[in-house]
Amino acid sequence: MNIDRIVLAVAGAIILITVVFAVSHSIHWLWVTAFVGANLFQAAFTGFCPIAHILEASGVKSGKAF
Repeated sequence: MNIDRIVLAVAGAIILITVVFAVSHSIHWLWVTAFVGANLFQAAFTGFCPIAHILEASGVKSGKAF
């Protein structure tokens, strides 16, 4: 698995989990969802993604996007 797929999988999982928490526990979990969405949006334009840099430093092979 390359960095691109891991980033998308982690972002998708966080979004799904926080939506479930927002429905079942507290609406404030949607702030995490908004943060992840905003980070994905800015990464599309700037190419900067914190988790991608962490994975790259860990030795995970790079994809085409990061």
